[in-house]
Amino acid sequence: MALRPLSHIAGAWDARWDDATGLYEPEEDSFAEDLNFVIETIASMPRPVKYHDDEDVLAENLLRELRWPIQKKGGRWIGADYAAMLEQGSFSDYGQKRLLSAATGRAHAALDFGQVHFDGMEEGHMNMLAQLIVIILYHRYNTMTSLFRDKAWAEST
Repeated sequence: MALRPLSHIAGAWDARWDDATGLYEPEEDSFAEDLNFVIETIASMPRPVKYHDDEDVLAENLLRELRWPIQKKGGRWIGADYAAMLEQGSFSDYGQKRLLSAATGRAHAALDFGQVHFDGMEEGHMNMLAQLIVIILYHRYNTMTSLFRDKAWAEST
């Protein structure tokens, strides 16, 4: 899985899959360990009743807290990039609970359609799930709950 949007934090952004362990290979300057943790968390969470409700709360945070010029029309948020809305709206999402619920809902929706592998998902759904995971990793890093450790961190301890 490519984590290129986080390349400004972690230089090793192209996580490599290990067939033997069934996990992404941990490596220095990489979010691979966090990615494994987030995937396991999503897999262990119960199916949310309406995962779009969690995404709506994050978008509504932008209206209330940051006054973004966005609005919901016909079940869709318009006025800004959807992933950017979720990222910016989730700064107050303690423990990334709503982000994790949204990602879990999207994973369950894919399974409902027989899409059992990430690469086999419908493209739009796959892209949104990938963006949610990247946003979760980003916020884990910002809240210091990440497993990511770069060389500078290791040298400082």
